[in-house]
Amino acid sequence: MRKKKIIVAITGASGSIYAKLLLDSLLKLSDQIEKVGVVMSDNAKEVWRFELQNQDYDNYPFTFYPKMDFNAPFASGSAKFDTMIIIPCSMGTLGRIAHGISNDLISRAADVVLKERRKLIAVVRDTPFSLIHINNMKTVTEAGGIICPASPSFYSLPKTIEEVAQTVVSRVIDLAGLEQDSYRWNES
Repeated sequence: MRKKKIIVAITGASGSIYAKLLLDSLLKLSDQIEKVGVVMSDNAKEVWRFELQNQDYDNYPFTFYPKMDFNAPFASGSAKFDTMIIIPCSMGTLGRIAHGISNDLISRAADVVLKERRKLIAVVRDTPFSLIHINNMKTVTEAGGIICPASPSFYSLPKTIEEVAQTVVSRVIDLAGLEQDSYRWNES
């Protein structure tokens, strides 16, 4: 299996635990990954510090890019990143992507991934959805993106908040085409 090049975008929507667990999981799956590029919005850093009470995003060995760095490799399709995961994905970010507004590295990278017909996974984390949100999700889906709401499952009988959040992250990892050990419905 060819190793994957993955973009992780973290926006300021609530749900920093999802981003943290994804980064932790990608570390464990490093044998399947060639490169991980990460971009965080300013709000994402603020929400991470508030929700997780730390700045552990500074401790990951991945390459982090400033939100306005249009020289990042994945700002161009020629870099051939396979997958972009936006986790959590704010509705503002989704709206900009849906309407082709590439005003920062997150929206530019998403635009590139969609135009190159690669995999875009948007882990939306908002509720309830307005009609504008639903229409933006429809537009991104029609353009080839995958909308994966941060809706945990409970059939694995999770015991901690991390285990609950991991049910979403495990689904995202499956969607990204990475092999992992995780709970599978009705399998022993």
